[in-house]
Amino acid sequence: QVQLVESGGGLVQAGGSLRLSCAASRSIFSLNAMGWYRQAPGKQRELVAAFTAVGSTNYADSVKGRFTISRDNAKNTVYLQMNSLKPEDTAVYYCHAQISFTHYWGQGTQVTVSS
Repeated sequence: QVQLVESGGGLVQAGGSLRLSCAASRSIFSLNAMGWYRQAPGKQRELVAAFTAVGSTNYADSVKGRFTISRDNAKNTVYLQMNSLKPEDTAVYYCHAQISFTHYWGQGTQVTVSS
């Protein structure tokens, strides 16, 4: 099992930046996958950025070149640096981790980008 706690959301103007953090309750080194999803009102939850089990990264096309996922294994924390934010990035952002076939989610953090 793993508990995930997100922080760093908030209100920002278009073009601004935010950094989200996800602190895990255990070592993230051996997790199958860990990353960030988001869900906007009336839309399905979608992948934003994630590390795979082999250490590669996946990004949604809509955030490539603007968002960067990183990790600090010593702190059991994954980050999402979000630059050049757009109003369409407004959503609740969820941290996700997978251990074997079980998926774990954080409580979510709201990101609101004003135009």
